Amino acid sequence: MSEKKLNFKVDYSKLEIISEYNTQNQRYPLVLSVPHSGRLFPKEFLKHICVSEEELRSNEDPFVDELVMDASNLGIPMVKLNMGRAFIDVNRDAIEIDPAMFYNYPENNMISGNRRSRVGLGLFHRITAERKSIYDGLLDYNEAQARIKNVYNVYHKSLQKIIDKTVKKFGICLVLDCHSMPSKICNIMEDNRQIEFCLGTLFEQSCPLEIIEFMNQYLGQKYNVSLDCPYSGAYISFNYCQPRKNVYTLQMEINRALYEVEPVHKKTSNFQYISTDICDAITGLANFLLDFKK
Repeated sequence: MSEKKLNFKVDYSKLEIISEYNTQNQRYPLVLSVPHSGRLFPKEFLKHICVSEEELRSNEDPFVDELVMDASNLGIPMVKLNMGRAFIDVNRDAIEIDPAMFYNYPENNMISGNRRSRVGLGLFHRITAERKSIYDGLLDYNEAQARIKNVYNVYHKSLQKIIDKTVKKFGICLVLDCHSMPSKICNIMEDNRQIEFCLGTLFEQSCPLEIIEFMNQYLGQKYNVSLDCPYSGAYISFNYCQPRKNVYTLQMEINRALYEVEPVHKKTSNFQYISTDICDAITGLANFLLDFKK
């Protein structure tokens, strides 16, 4: 990366950072989190990158919000980040920052970067999913802190507020963190069948086994479902899992080949069919949770 300094400030006042759906007439102790489907990038940011906006999309989970929307509309609250994942990744801890991306990173704040930061996919993505550098210079650490304040914190405050409301109303809350995964990493099963859904359970620590088994069996009627492989759960799953407060998490990953032409980010002809199956599973889970809490 060059030593050029990339100095810009984003005007957040005109940006719709998040969208909340169906939070007023909640019928179930289930909350949908969609952190990686946003496509909005600040114009100031776009002027200072060296890849196209279309290339940035390789980092997102395309159309996941649309896949689960019909389930949300039945009375399941959903919070979605509208900002593109390459701008800031809210499914990372706020400390997952690569100091080498900044020309003025505070020396007294130096900590060892974790694996995701080192490979360029930390809180601030350094590369696209195709491993192209997003920036051709070094960022201002103060601008990065503004991203955390105006995007990251907004998403997590919204999600926490909905979780608290759910627990108060039902005595229990399950956060279903909704993602998609590229098909090229989904053929790692020994029988060579592609994984179509992956349920991340933090290796059976994020929620009761009965909940895991329900979703596994429901989706497994039609699809090849894997538990914790290739994804066991990330920051949202770990951070919001609080069993002592009856708050649980489950990460759902959907193979993109089921619903999208991956290279061009276009929906396939069976998009609605896949969406219906997913929403049926989610609403089945929602009803299961009503009985589970009793």
